[in-house]
Amino acid sequence: MLCDFATVSHLPGKVGSGRPAMNDHIFPQLEIPETLAAGPGPGNTDARVLQRFTAAGVADHMHADVLRGMVECKHMLRQVWGTDNVHTFGAAGTGWTALDMMFSAVQPGDKVVAFFNGTFSGIDALTIRIKAATKEELAANPLDPNAASVTVIEVPHGTSVSGQVVEDALAQHKPKWAFMAHWETGSGRINDLQGFSDACERHGVMGLVDAVSSLGVDDFRIDDFPGVAGWASCPQKGICCLPLTYAPVSFTDQYMASLHKTGASTYANHPVFEARHWGIVDGKDVEKGTYHRTHSGYGVAAFHEALRLTLEEGLARRSAEYARHEEVLRSAVELMGCTVTSNMTSLVVLNLPEQMAGREMELVQHCRAQNFGIWPTLSSPVQVRIGILNQLNRLAITDIVMRFAVAMRDLGGSVDMAAVEALLDQRYETAIAAE
Repeated sequence: MLCDFATVSHLPGKVGSGRPAMNDHIFPQLEIPETLAAGPGPGNTDARVLQRFTAAGVADHMHADVLRGMVECKHMLRQVWGTDNVHTFGAAGTGWTALDMMFSAVQPGDKVVAFFNGTFSGIDALTIRIKAATKEELAANPLDPNAASVTVIEVPHGTSVSGQVVEDALAQHKPKWAFMAHWETGSGRINDLQGFSDACERHGVMGLVDAVSSLGVDDFRIDDFPGVAGWASCPQKGICCLPLTYAPVSFTDQYMASLHKTGASTYANHPVFEARHWGIVDGKDVEKGTYHRTHSGYGVAAFHEALRLTLEEGLARRSAEYARHEEVLRSAVELMGCTVTSNMTSLVVLNLPEQMAGREMELVQHCRAQNFGIWPTLSSPVQVRIGILNQLNRLAITDIVMRFAVAMRDLGGSVDMAAVEALLDQRYETAIAAE
C-alpha cells in the first residue's frame, strides 16, 4: 500500500498542498562532531590540508592559480609514486574512482587472473568480472557475472598473496592482465609486490595494482616494479587528504598503448580524456589541458598541500614512523590478550581474547558510540580493525590504546591498565633514548 504523505499527521508541512508535506520542512544545520578516525580509512585529514581547503578563494575553476596548482600536483605526484610515467595524475573522486579508471582497460573476453585475500580485493575482482564479462554473461547475472575469461585465486583470510602463488597462476592461465591489492585492508595483509611484478614480467602479463592503502604509508617506487602497468590509490589514507578530492593513478606506456587499441569501458573515468584534462596529450606534458571537466579549486588546494607535506616529510621517514607506532599498538593489544593477524603498519587486525570471542561487533559499536571510530572486518571472519592513519605521535597512540582498553573493560574484559600504561611508557621512552 502506498503512503499518502499529505495524510500523515506527524510530518511537518501543510496538508493538501499538492505535494509531499515533508518537502516544506527545512532541517536544522548539520552538526558533525569531532571523531577519532581509528580504522582502516579514511584517515584523519591533516589540519594543514583542511586549512588550505578552507583558505582557497572563491576562484573560477579555470583561474590561473588553480591551473598552476594542477600542474604542480601532477609533478609532485610523480615524485610521491616514484615514477617517470607521464600518465600520472589524479582521478576526481575516491579510490573507487581511480580503480574504475584503471580497470577500464579490461575489455569483455579479456583473460584476467585476480588474487583475492580480503574484502577489497574481492570487490576489485568483482569489478574485473563485470568489465571482462561478455554481453551474454552480464545479462545472465548483471551484478555478479560468471566471466569465463576471469580466474579468481582465493588466498585464505589472514594470509598474504605470495610470489609463488602468483607465478603458479600466471604460468597456468597465461592471461593478458593480472590483478593484486598491495595492502589488503580487509584482512590487514601486505601482499608480495615484488613477486607479483616479477611473475608478470616473466609471463608477459600486464599487472594492475590496488595501492589504495599503501601509497603514502610504505616507502616504495613504482618504477622498481616494471611488471605492473597500472596503479590506483586514494586521497584519504596515506596521502592524508580529503575524500572526494583526487585519487592518484599512474599508467605505463604499455598500458596506454593497449588502451588506445581497445578503447576504455568508461567515459567519466576514461584514462585518456582525464590525462588530457591534466595537460597530458599523446604521452607528453602540454601547456594547457585539452579536455574540459569542471574541477574544484578547493580540491586542488587540498590535494596540493597533501602532496607537498608528504614530500616535505619524506616517505622513508613517514614509513619508519608508521612501523614504529604500529609496533607499539600491536604490543599493547597483545598485552590485553588479543591476537594480531595483520602485518600492515597502518592497521592492526585482531581477534579478541577467548573469553570475549563473538563480541567483536558489540565492542566496535560501543567504541563508535563514543566517537572512537574503529572498525570490524566487513567479511568473514569478524575481527576488529584499529588504524593509525595520520596518528604518528605518542599522545595519539596512547589515546587509541587507552580508549580500546577501557572499551574492553566496559564489556567485562580483563585488562591490566597499569601494565598497559607501563608498556607505553617503556616503548616510547626507549625510542626517545635511542634517538
